[in-house]
Amino acid sequence: MIKVEQLSHSFYIGKKGKQKEIPILKDINLSIKSGEIISIVGKSGSGKSTLLNLMSGYLKPVKGRLVIADTDVTEYSEAEWADFRLNHLGFIFQSFQLIPSMTAAQNVELPLVMKGIPEKVRKQKVEEIFERVSLQGYEEHYPSELSGGQQQRVSIARALIVNPPLILADEPTGSLDSETEEELLSFIKKLNKEEGITFVIVTHDDEVASIADRTIRLDDGRISKGAVAV
Repeated sequence: MIKVEQLSHSFYIGKKGKQKEIPILKDINLSIKSGEIISIVGKSGSGKSTLLNLMSGYLKPVKGRLVIADTDVTEYSEAEWADFRLNHLGFIFQSFQLIPSMTAAQNVELPLVMKGIPEKVRKQKVEEIFERVSLQGYEEHYPSELSGGQQQRVSIARALIVNPPLILADEPTGSLDSETEEELLSFIKKLNKEEGITFVIVTHDDEVASIADRTIRLDDGRISKGAVAV
């Protein structure tokens, strides 16, 4: 599903011509098989979220190669990445990233609108997805009217609406209480087992990492020795 080869990334600070390079990731090599749940762990500043942002095309690597779903996306333009994300990737965020002025159904429907799916088909798909995430009856509620766990389920529904083979999650339980976290993790395991969806989860939570098939530990921008990465 994902192959990372010699991937490196840096940020730059200072004025043009006098910029200082701050290395974040250094020669990352990693293979993730279809149907795996992978957790990426490490201290703050270790490069976890940067690696996830490279995998999603929101950052461009300084060096290296990235292949997702048999497609070399290393040199993709922003437009190419936008199209690729819309058809191949789903996202779950700690802060949910729901649009407050839109209902839960409208938030979930948005990727289908962007794909130009006819309204009748969209409505049917939204109805089906709300049943899958056990949110029937909440379609017309706004995010502010939902609990944290319900908002995260809306976020998951939005991620699932285009049937992506891969879901990237950045601290997906960070805003949830322990009971809601347990429910979410059970749901992720169910999606993985029953539908074969691949999950890559950045987390600092041992409970979240425990559901993974493999855990990749980053330390100062490198995969730690002893971490099974490939």
